[in-house]
Amino acid sequence: MSKRRKNQRTADDTPKREKVRDVFVPRPFEGLTDEPEWIALRELVPAASAPLRLTPALVEEYGDRPVILATVLPMATPAMTKPDGRIFIGLQRHLQSGDVSRDLAEALLCALRTEPGRSVPVPPLPGPGPRLQDVLVDGPLEVSMHDGFEFWLDPGAGDDPNVQASLERANAAVYPTVKLSAARAAYWCQVPEKAHVRWVLPDDEDAALDTLARLGAAGTLTLGEETRFAGMFRAHGRLVPVWDLPGEPPAAEWEEPLAQFAKRYAEALADRTPLDAAGRRARQGLLGRQLTLR
Repeated sequence: MSKRRKNQRTADDTPKREKVRDVFVPRPFEGLTDEPEWIALRELVPAASAPLRLTPALVEEYGDRPVILATVLPMATPAMTKPDGRIFIGLQRHLQSGDVSRDLAEALLCALRTEPGRSVPVPPLPGPGPRLQDVLVDGPLEVSMHDGFEFWLDPGAGDDPNVQASLERANAAVYPTVKLSAARAAYWCQVPEKAHVRWVLPDDEDAALDTLARLGAAGTLTLGEETRFAGMFRAHGRLVPVWDLPGEPPAAEWEEPLAQFAKRYAEALADRTPLDAAGRRARQGLLGRQLTLR
């Protein structure tokens, strides 16, 4: 048998790995009660966590293991298990497909199949399968804000110098962030020299854009004196307006201005008449002021 034919036969006998086709889902959190909050935790918030509830079917199969959603995990890994059985799922991760919901569900299922305390292998492209909407009991997220990532640690783990070094690096990247109560999925953050308020709007993009345009045409798009509407960005099918604020006043002082804006926004959202000429110009101006995330 010739060498070429032998090589060809060897290649033919080798099992072919099935290719996984990626699919892009523009609104991965669609259908979840707290869709804007999921988006905010993935895109805006450095350090936060929230408990999740498994569906009864998963509880029956794997037990009622505590599951914690985290903005980010060590080394931006998708999931980790603790010796006590707790599972952490990371929203912000390095490897991901075009369907964030499918990625997170697969990370959760992989963690459930992993012995507590062991590392969790998660495929970067999981292929078709259940999504978050299929594996969780839906409901509002009970978000806990953190100044750092100490909530990662097990008792006594802080003595490990490698763990301490990883924790210090992660904590160094955390900028002060406060969850505002004036609107759901709205956050104040402090960056060098200035502060921002960023709000993930819960409404359809076109309706939200028209509403912001109405407010812009009326001159009521800011949060008050010394503030500036910086622009907006799109995140997972929702609009996120951003305001520049003076750096000095603390987050609590922006609750009332945001509450007043939210009231104006709701009133403008209820207006279903076509935009007038000023509104159309404002809309075009908003489209030209789209920001790059982060």
